[in-house]
Amino acid sequence: MTPTESDDAYHLDRAGVRAAFDRASASYDAAAVLQARVREELLARVDMLKLEPRIVVDLGAGTGIATAELKRRFRRATVIALDISPGMLERARNRSGFLRRFERVCADAERLPLKDASVDLVFSNLMLQWSDVPDGVFAEVRRTLKPEGFFAFTTFGPDTLRELRAAWAAADGFTHVNRFIDMHDIGDALVRAGLTEPVLDVERFTLTYTDALALMRDLKTIGAHNVTAGRPRGLTGRGRLQRMIDAYEALRQDGRLPASYEVIYGAAWGAAGRPAAPVVGGEVRIAPGTIRRRSPPGG
Repeated sequence: MTPTESDDAYHLDRAGVRAAFDRASASYDAAAVLQARVREELLARVDMLKLEPRIVVDLGAGTGIATAELKRRFRRATVIALDISPGMLERARNRSGFLRRFERVCADAERLPLKDASVDLVFSNLMLQWSDVPDGVFAEVRRTLKPEGFFAFTTFGPDTLRELRAAWAAADGFTHVNRFIDMHDIGDALVRAGLTEPVLDVERFTLTYTDALALMRDLKTIGAHNVTAGRPRGLTGRGRLQRMIDAYEALRQDGRLPASYEVIYGAAWGAAGRPAAPVVGGEVRIAPGTIRRRSPPGG
């Protein structure tokens, strides 16, 4: 059995995730172009709901850009930047000013040091893919979210970095790219956790690079290291690296290499007796874009 044939090969090393983002904390903001674009869209979606939260958690806050924006929007709220990486939170500290101060908490999203039913809004931009399965994170969001609270998040879907995954598959049998979860499986997990009225939709992006190594350098700069259990140990040999590069070169268009990203936007409410989305034949039936039309309680 090759490493890629086992689900265990995609198990994420949590200590490795923390260390990778610690190392990337100084360079992250300059390189995280797509993350910034997705963050702004998610903030805009939250704005449309006209919420007035008292407690806000930025789950997977990174360097705190979204946290500062949430504090600007909700000036009377207690806003918490929560991240697994101390290095990221140290960078976030520079964005927490006297007039717009937010709290910083270093913790794992699957073990939140927060009281039950204590949070009005959980905001999470492109963090969920750094957990093996979403159930643990969603269970903690459900536990800490108030019954009328709101959860807004983004994560990557399975088409993300499909070109890089295929190129490495042609080079060896190891895992080099995370496994990303399908939108319908995300919806199922929200329902299992007890979160209600989940809504999901997808946006696709294509970034282009001069060569495969430029893409890999970009990923390293934002902390997206390969920390899967099935990764190759030790240095990657020149032969395997060249086979990957050659396979990727077959995809070159107009002088550039594409890198696909599938971004899933999701939202759900707390468990205040709201009906869950119907599950039919193992799939959660969700109207894409519903989040744009959802009115808050009393709206």
